[in-house]
Order: sequence, then C-alpha cells, then structure tokens
Amino acid sequence: MSVTLHVCITCRAGETPSEGEVTPGKRLHGAILEAGVPEGVNVVPVECLSACSQGCSVALSAPGRWSYVYGRLSDANASDVVVGAAAYAAAPDGLVPWRSRPEIFRKQSLARIPPMIPAMAVVPEAAE
Repeated sequence: MSVTLHVCITCRAGETPSEGEVTPGKRLHGAILEAGVPEGVNVVPVECLSACSQGCSVALSAPGRWSYVYGRLSDANASDVVVGAAAYAAAPDGLVPWRSRPEIFRKQSLARIPPMIPAMAVVPEAAE
C-alpha cells in the first residue's frame, strides 16, 4: 500500500519572498526529494495545507491509516521527515510508536486524523 507525503510548496514560513524567489515550502519539498524518498512513499507537492501560521507543513496519509499533519518545518528538517515517512510506511495502521518517531514528529504534530470508515461499515442507528 502506498503512503502519500504531501508537502505544502506555498508555505512561506513567515517570510515574504521576492518575485521569483523560491518559497520555504518549495525548498523543503526539494530537500525531501534530495534526501531520498523511502520505498512505498509518494511525495506530492500541494498548494496549501491550511497551516499557514505554523511555518512549512507536511501531511502523511494512506488508505485505512491514521493521517498526520506536521508543521514548523524547514528544509533543514528534510532528513527527519524522510525517516518519519519511512516509519509511517512501515506501520500498518499509521500509528508509529512514540519513541520510534523523529523528534520533530513527536513535538511538531498539528493534527492526527482518524482513518476513513467505508460507508458500508457504518451501522445506522436503529429506528424506533
């Protein structure tokens, strides 16, 4: 099963880039690609993760797994993001044991989102 690492490439991290200047989010995206993407992880650039006040952000997701959004990142964190993505890919439910997470994934989590439940698995309430 493939894991998706979404990287916000429009993140400005509080900077005001000049015209033509690369945004901090694009620098993070490039640094992640340079660090080497783990097997089974798809890196997808996205335009916004709505974590604008939290610096650069990424999100990890996969079908049937918990999803995470991490913020306050920069291109200096790329290798830790890659390590965290590999650990996430190895966790069948997306729940990586606390001590197995890179420090930035322990301290800079913005959201943890439960897996989607297929509509057929939702049991309707009994009618009275």
